[in-house]
Amino acid sequence: MTKVEEKEIKEDISYKDRMNYISFIIFACIMLTAAFIFNTPAEILYGNMVILISPANLITDYFEIANIGAALLNATIMVVQAIIIIKKSKQHISGLLIASIFTLAGFSLFGKNLYNSTPIILGVFAYAKFRKIPFNKLMPIALFGTALGPLVSEVTFNFGLSIIQGMLLGVLVGFISGFFIPVLAQHFMNFHKGFSLYNIGFTAGIVATLCTALFRSIGYEVETVYLVSRGNNMQLSIFLFLLFGTILIFGLVSNQWSFKGYGALMKESGRGRNDFTEKYGQGLVYINIALLGIVFTTYILVVGGELNGPTIGGVFTVAGFGAAGKHLKNVLPILLGVFLVSYFSVHDVKSTAALLAVLFGTTLAPISGYYGPVAGVIAGGLHMSFAANLSFLNAGMNLYNNGFSGGFIAAIILPILEEIRKLKTR
Repeated sequence: MTKVEEKEIKEDISYKDRMNYISFIIFACIMLTAAFIFNTPAEILYGNMVILISPANLITDYFEIANIGAALLNATIMVVQAIIIIKKSKQHISGLLIASIFTLAGFSLFGKNLYNSTPIILGVFAYAKFRKIPFNKLMPIALFGTALGPLVSEVTFNFGLSIIQGMLLGVLVGFISGFFIPVLAQHFMNFHKGFSLYNIGFTAGIVATLCTALFRSIGYEVETVYLVSRGNNMQLSIFLFLLFGTILIFGLVSNQWSFKGYGALMKESGRGRNDFTEKYGQGLVYINIALLGIVFTTYILVVGGELNGPTIGGVFTVAGFGAAGKHLKNVLPILLGVFLVSYFSVHDVKSTAALLAVLFGTTLAPISGYYGPVAGVIAGGLHMSFAANLSFLNAGMNLYNNGFSGGFIAAIILPILEEIRKLKTR
């Protein structure tokens, strides 16, 4: 490769990164504007104070305990913090990093905030320094690792300690968790072979389960929470369709007002660390993100579910992974599997818990992408049953409970699917 070619590649990457930064800023501005449409400044300020001192374990809907505007401002703050950290570390914006920012924004509506997330990010940063690894290589792990935010909040506010003692111990627990997440994440990737996209969700689930067991063994009983809001579908659906409509237009403009190449993208299995931005460019990636967001928002409304902090967080996460492994072809079988088991069992298809299983169950999209839609339907069905019984283990200390479940389902079903595949080949 000549120096001229190297320079052109660097300039192209720099241009793409600038466009991504602009996209993230626009995303943050849309959420900020919406926050002040939903609530007054005084309501938002008070709501943010409530969010910062809430225990935050799963499921704590910030729309319910505070208000919609406060939750959206919290998400805006978290996205801006991520943008600043990424910019300072001079990190190239990959598909996985796009997914991590959308996920961060989504979970900032029901569990993450500036206080409980920062110690975890600092822990990952300390690990990078300790191992002499550039922090930008661990950036997605740092952002996804904030799934353990409820650990910090629980220790700080629910252990009966003084505020100073609680903060010191809570920050320490978050920092230590963040320090060890990179080590564990690499190890646990081998457990599910990359067939669960939420690897940090599985890792965080193991850490949270261990911490919860330790808490219970010394007499601190950590209870699961189910606080969700209702009755805001009209306003929130308008917000979401406008948001994803804007992203769709941005993608179409970048892709010369066409869907050219989208068929090739949907042939991807999604397994492992797929970076759709590198293979297919920004235009198609943002088209994919928008379509996923629109389809899953529509699904929630069609089955009669509620748009609230957790379900919108799920929609953001599904959409974000449209840059790193998900597309309509490999997620719809998972959706169908979860729906069928919900419909023909004790679960209510329109309950927030069932909707979260549909949304976050798409962590198993690579199974349907690699082994076919029937395998995806089976994986989705198993996930619905399994995820509903895992929350007790970590008492909501891991916000990515469905990622925890997805890791197990992938590990259980993969040997069977692989054996069937070998038999077919023979």
